[in-house]
Amino acid sequence: EPDRFSKTYTNWMENVHDWCISRQLWWGHRIPAFYCDACGEMTVSKTDITVCPKCGAPVRQENDVLDTWFSSALWPFSTMGWPEKTADLARYYPTSVLVTGYDIIFFWVARMIFSGMEHMGREPFSTVFIHGLVRDAQGRKMSKSLGNGIDPLEIIDKYGADALRFALATGNSPGNDMRFSDEKIEAARNFANKLWNASRFVLMNLPEEADGLLPATESMAMEDKWILSRLDAVTASVRQNLDRFELGVALTTVYDFLWDEYCDWYIELCKSRLFEKGSEGAKTASAVLVYVLRETLKLLHPYMPFVTEEIWHQLGYCSEEASIMRAPYPTGYTTGQQTAWGLSEEVLAYVETKRELITGTRSLRAEANVPPALAVNVLLHPANSSLEAKLSRDIDSLKAAIRAEAITFITEAPAKAMPSKLLTAGMVYLPLEGLIDTKAEAEKLEKEIVKLQGFLKGINAKLSNEAFVSKAPEAIIQNQRDRKVELEAQIAALEARKSAL
Repeated sequence: EPDRFSKTYTNWMENVHDWCISRQLWWGHRIPAFYCDACGEMTVSKTDITVCPKCGAPVRQENDVLDTWFSSALWPFSTMGWPEKTADLARYYPTSVLVTGYDIIFFWVARMIFSGMEHMGREPFSTVFIHGLVRDAQGRKMSKSLGNGIDPLEIIDKYGADALRFALATGNSPGNDMRFSDEKIEAARNFANKLWNASRFVLMNLPEEADGLLPATESMAMEDKWILSRLDAVTASVRQNLDRFELGVALTTVYDFLWDEYCDWYIELCKSRLFEKGSEGAKTASAVLVYVLRETLKLLHPYMPFVTEEIWHQLGYCSEEASIMRAPYPTGYTTGQQTAWGLSEEVLAYVETKRELITGTRSLRAEANVPPALAVNVLLHPANSSLEAKLSRDIDSLKAAIRAEAITFITEAPAKAMPSKLLTAGMVYLPLEGLIDTKAEAEKLEKEIVKLQGFLKGINAKLSNEAFVSKAPEAIIQNQRDRKVELEAQIAALEARKSAL
């Protein structure tokens, strides 16, 4: 893994040359060769000798040591008691997967294989997982001469070990190099904080008699069943990608689920039930919340072992195992579980529509700079009457999630222009009268538009300059073209928002 490196490996295995195994280093296995100055005899011995076996004179041992890779090639079996036939050797040789970088395929991997074949009679592992190198933010290999190396202990002190592990795994694909930057570490630290805060919220809303078990199906709301269904799909995806060594894809799947679906949507949707302390709805919501959190912690633990272990112990009432490391990795639900819960495609589609309506309306609020605590009046032109009926039954949870004082269904578009968004549920409108100072907001947008237009003018001048286009590196020119497209899109979006005001 990946296959493109098999050529490098095969070439070294099929075109083996004599190997100079001696090195002049301070550390290493000293070569077991002994010289006799009296008669010139050279002796190689498994055990140290003090006198020449030929003439009996004193001998001196070779000062050179064995090549580092010669010693490292013995690792799969020498670390487990070889040449003795130990229990560890019988159990752990051969191993299953070797993880290494592409730059030492010929130094280490090939030599471990022919050493294993020679001394143990079979290959030392069945799969080799090749990862890339960690480069700096500019894509340069880290080196002492450039002074661009990263001290992991400093990063851990500043951001935490979990953040470092997370950042190195995010966006990592087999065999490809990755760039290391402070922004990645900060994003990882923010995710750890998000997980911690979500867990605190769940713990604060757990009833004292909670047992950690899922509630009866008939007591669950549709969104409860939906989040459990999504957990099942995420678990299946994570396991599949781990089996394919797509560690970064697996982590991104958990990240998106935890941040977008669990924290920013499901927890928010549960709040209206949770705040009815002691009710059956609150008990059901808290039970599903903690169950999904517990399973997600297991999925995430290999990537972020410390914060997940700490939260696991905080959930001690439902933790039969002393450590999360002893918990079985999630496998998903049994076949037919979704059907048993009544999770038809129609139900799942409706919950997705409801979720999109909530997130879409929230983004409208954010784009119009409506303060988060301010209740709004939302107008919705439903896509069809059937959907309108379903949304009507969910109106209370919708209002709570959107922070709306009222959600009014309308049959045609309002005569007055206002921020709007086309969603699966229909066209949603956000009246701004009385919510914000529309004149001041329009002026602020105009200033931002003028500023961006100034940047755009400068880029257009560069791209129309023949001297710049002919002499500048292609990467810089492409960067300017990309920036132009980005600015044009930003200006268009601001113009649309200003028009709606």
